[in-house]
Amino acid sequence: MASRPTVVWTEIPVTDLDAAVTFYNTVFGWDLKIDSSGPNPMAMFGDGSPAAHGHLYPGRPAAAGTGNTIHLAVPDALSAALDRCKQAGGKVVSPPIEIPAGRFVYAEDPDGNSIGLFEAPSA
Repeated sequence: MASRPTVVWTEIPVTDLDAAVTFYNTVFGWDLKIDSSGPNPMAMFGDGSPAAHGHLYPGRPAAAGTGNTIHLAVPDALSAALDRCKQAGGKVVSPPIEIPAGRFVYAEDPDGNSIGLFEAPSA
């Protein structure tokens, strides 16, 4: 079997693409922009590296507690990202969880999509 990535890309369905772009830009410090060049508008996240990335798109989010969770790296301290998440209309739904790779919390974006806010250990 050839070596290939396990995750190719992720998609997060949102009801209001403009509002979702604002939320994700605020929480993660990104500069998402809406791209309307394809069959559906989307806002890509990622830095162009060969790792798996994803995008936001107009769609119907899963009912609360039933969808997948996408874990996304925060650009700074987890506590600062939690504050930004709440201020931007998201909801933090767990305390910080320590794992060997770092720590994270479960949260929901304004559409109720489950996301993990992940902080790698400091070097």
